[in-house]
Amino acid sequence: MVGTFYRSSGPDKGPFVKVGDTVEVGSKVCIIEAMKLFNEIESELKGKILKVLVEDATPVEYDQPLFLIDPS
Repeated sequence: MVGTFYRSSGPDKGPFVKVGDTVEVGSKVCIIEAMKLFNEIESELKGKILKVLVEDATPVEYDQPLFLIDPS
């Protein structure tokens, strides 16, 4: 396990992105917590979010896909 995937910055906050949202390169899409450090993850693509591939607050590994994005 590399870290824990979080869709929002806190339990009372909305997700950074939802299915159907359009993201730009550099848009914040989630947080990965690793060793008590919270790392904001930015999109590497411009496009539309088609699917969130990971459940909130679950472990993730290196190079694991987190989102399915339709590039545009």
